[in-house]
Amino acid sequence: MTFTLTKKKADPPERARRGPGEIRHLGLLGALGLLVVVGLVTQPGEFATGGNISGILTLAATIGVITVGMTFVIIGGGIDLSVGALMALASVWATTLATQSYGPVVMVLCAVLVGTGAGVVNGLLIAYGRLVPFIATLAMLVAARGLGQRISERKTQLIRPENNAIESLATTRVLGLPLVVYLFAAVAAAGWVLLNRTTFGRRTFAVGGNPEAARLAGIDVRRHTLALYALSGFCCGIAALIIMARTTTGSATHGDLYELDAIAAVIIGGTLLTGGRGTVVGSILGVLVFTIITNLFVLNGLQTTDQLIAKGVIIVVAVLLQRRGLRTPT
Repeated sequence: MTFTLTKKKADPPERARRGPGEIRHLGLLGALGLLVVVGLVTQPGEFATGGNISGILTLAATIGVITVGMTFVIIGGGIDLSVGALMALASVWATTLATQSYGPVVMVLCAVLVGTGAGVVNGLLIAYGRLVPFIATLAMLVAARGLGQRISERKTQLIRPENNAIESLATTRVLGLPLVVYLFAAVAAAGWVLLNRTTFGRRTFAVGGNPEAARLAGIDVRRHTLALYALSGFCCGIAALIIMARTTTGSATHGDLYELDAIAAVIIGGTLLTGGRGTVVGSILGVLVFTIITNLFVLNGLQTTDQLIAKGVIIVVAVLLQRRGLRTPT
């Protein structure tokens, strides 16, 4: 009797999750390098200044925190169209006079709890109500905007002087960068650890890749889906704190179209819209790409319409590259 030793092939899902992701990261780093070169060539006296770099990172902080939560939701096979509206609602609720009278600590707790609570509602509707994520979160988008307008009476609410601790997140600088940038970095780092080094992250990939197989493996798919949307809402609450610190206001108009920016950043970062594959690092690089593009358009005095067209082209190219990568034999 003879025995033949064969080399075990790598698991396709694992290879699909890691190999293409690393290649995509290199591509995004190359794109960032190209954008930096464009900035240095077109605006050499303004682009590389400390103030402009700080402005880019500060602008990226708000949408970046939302993008971290969106990454988890999309990897888990869902979508969240309500993130911008939830951020606005959290900012309005936290800046009401009744809330502000209790001080900045209560304002912070209010913003986070409102965002997380709304995320839980999304999760309940999707996981237990069996609504399609697109419909459930679209309904939440409309409802959250309406509730924010009702609470604020369509007015912009200012943060009172005695609560300037909120504003200090944007005005206090450490090593030349405002505290909101470090808050963004902390959320991104925590998201990376949660996705790549915990059971929660592994279950997220499993649920997004094949919900039925995940259920048969003993994962409570509905409860995990609820947790993913709660996490997205939590990130919206933190983003509300950042936007409040930057603008010293709470408004129902905050976060307009942020959901589209977050989804776009996640897509060009390599996360599949069908779920089961993605990285936090790729999503953050996607945020930086779009933020620098916005900055270049502002510095060069180009129209916002052209900027939107450029973003649309980038999204289409990213999706086409994803589809090509999925068809590539492994």
